[in-house]
Amino acid sequence: GSSLLTGPEGLLAKERENLKRLKCLRRYRQRYGVEALLHRQLRERRVLATDGAAQQAHTTRSSQRCLAFVDDVRCSNPSLPMTRHCLTHICQDANQTLFKPCQGSEEVPCHKPVPVSLSEEPCCPLHLRLPPQLYVPEQALAGPQELQAAPTELYLSAAELQPTESLPLEFSD
Repeated sequence: GSSLLTGPEGLLAKERENLKRLKCLRRYRQRYGVEALLHRQLRERRVLATDGAAQQAHTTRSSQRCLAFVDDVRCSNPSLPMTRHCLTHICQDANQTLFKPCQGSEEVPCHKPVPVSLSEEPCCPLHLRLPPQLYVPEQALAGPQELQAAPTELYLSAAELQPTESLPLEFSD
C-alpha cells in the first residue's frame, strides 16, 4: 500500500491529487516546531499538577481525623466532609450551624448531636416527643350477658327451609 502511494511514477493526475489530499488530512491539526514543543510541555505540566493534586487530596482526606480530645486522647473517627470534627464531636465546633445537641429530658440529659430541622428544639429519636393522639378508640363491645335475646319467631324451622314442589329444580339447591 504505502510503496505504491509514495512515488509519482505510475500514478495518474487524479491519483496524485488524491494522494496529496490524503497527506494533508494526515497532518490536519498536527502541531509542528515550537508549537508542538510548547504543547507537549504544557501537557506534561498538567499531568504532573493533576497527579500531585489528586494524590495530595487523597492523602489529606484519608488523614483527616477528628480534632476532639476525650480524656487527653485524640478521637480516631474520620471527620465529616468540610469539617474538622466527627459526627460525635461536631457540636464542639462553634462555627457550624447544621447540628445542635439534644436537650434530652429532665431526668436524663442527652447531648447527642442532632441535625437542625424545622422544629425549635431538635431531639434525638430517644427523646422525641410524640404529638397528641388524634384517634380515640371506641368503647369495647358489650359482653354476651348484655346481648338481648332475639325473638324466636324470626327464625325458620328446618321444615320451612326445605324446598317445595312448586319451585323449579334449579332453585331447590
